[in-house]
Amino acid sequence: MTNNSVGNTGRVLWAGLRALLVLTVITGVLYPLAVTGIAQAAFPGKADGSEIKDAGGRVVGSELIGQSYHLPLKDGEETASPDLRWFQPRPSNGLGSNSVNTQYAIILSGATNRSGDNEELITWVKDAKAAVVKDNSTASFTVNPSDVPADAVTSSGSGLDPHISPEYAKLQVHRVAEQNGLDVTRVERLVADHTDDRILGFLGEPRVNVLRLNIALKALTEG
Repeated sequence: MTNNSVGNTGRVLWAGLRALLVLTVITGVLYPLAVTGIAQAAFPGKADGSEIKDAGGRVVGSELIGQSYHLPLKDGEETASPDLRWFQPRPSNGLGSNSVNTQYAIILSGATNRSGDNEELITWVKDAKAAVVKDNSTASFTVNPSDVPADAVTSSGSGLDPHISPEYAKLQVHRVAEQNGLDVTRVERLVADHTDDRILGFLGEPRVNVLRLNIALKALTEG
């Protein structure tokens, strides 16, 4: 009886070990290799992280992750100021300088989880709106506070949105043109050329990828 019990236990353990080994090979080796191979063959760009390269072929980011465009921190500063030569993205994970995530750090991705009537959020929005009006008004162009779109003063759910609305991009045109010594019409055309329509013509909203737009701006200023 004892020998039979030991034998049965041994067979069960061996069967379990074989199942573990087979499933490990299938789900841990063969399946990932197959999915990776199919992805690389069918969608190589997306499989590699939707990388964006500059004119020199250097990878400068991903079209799926937003980036910040700030000046280097000065002595005594806790929050870097925006570099006004470039188109600015949406606030990161809240409202830029008021957020725990001012550098689009992926590890801190997330929303503020504050309701629309939260006093702190209302203060952030008002401060951000005032900053947008101030930063984007020039000697020949004054931003009307009522023209500031929502995405200029609030972050996305992830806080890492790489896109802004065409309205926010257009609002920045005069400032970008002045800062770079460019004609406003040329910068407006640049924004128009980098505005993506709704997916399939009806899904989502028109959008502008800030990184791609700034790469094109850099090429324009160096051309």
